[in-house]
Amino acid sequence: MFSDYNKQLAPDRNAFGSDPFGYSSLAWIKWGIVQTIAGFPVDISKTATSENLKSPVLWLSQARALSEAAVSVIQHQPDYKGIPVSLHGACDSQYCAVGLMLVGYSLEICLKAMLIMKNGIEGYKSIEKKHRHHRLNELARIIPDLGEKDKATLKALTHFVYWAGRYPDPGSGREDDSEEIFRISEKYKISAHDLFKLSSKVMSYSEHVANGL
Repeated sequence: MFSDYNKQLAPDRNAFGSDPFGYSSLAWIKWGIVQTIAGFPVDISKTATSENLKSPVLWLSQARALSEAAVSVIQHQPDYKGIPVSLHGACDSQYCAVGLMLVGYSLEICLKAMLIMKNGIEGYKSIEKKHRHHRLNELARIIPDLGEKDKATLKALTHFVYWAGRYPDPGSGREDDSEEIFRISEKYKISAHDLFKLSSKVMSYSEHVANGL
């Protein structure tokens, strides 16, 4: 029986190949199986409830998935075949912006997981509307020792979550948003090392929250 469970729980890209949407929606069901094995039976034949889907475990694993995706994007440099050489530089900037978007999403999900852990599922539901946004510098108030540069870094990264990782244009009337990214970057001299050090700091804080510290 356990070997059957292990087969169901293991990554299976062949299953993704035959049913990408179904396979990519299995996280809740696989988590239900894990809970059942651990002695906390879950009826995975029923539609997951809001409470089921607010399990901090699912949120933290989602944050890890986004983090892994970000690393894969940023560490890989495409050759941009098929577009004019003169556009390779522009496209590479946009490609890296996608990587930053994924970093931002991973931090957002991790921070919201911490809020769920601190407030409990029912407690979080009562404040969920207040946190239904992507403003990382605001969500990160849960972390006590962030400096001004850390907060500025999260504010710049927020732009990539909202628009800069998806569109070349923040939208009519918001053109100054693109200039704010440059202002923050230049004022605080933010390097890739600074960004990833902060990302690690934010994500590792979830252990303190989980331990009730």
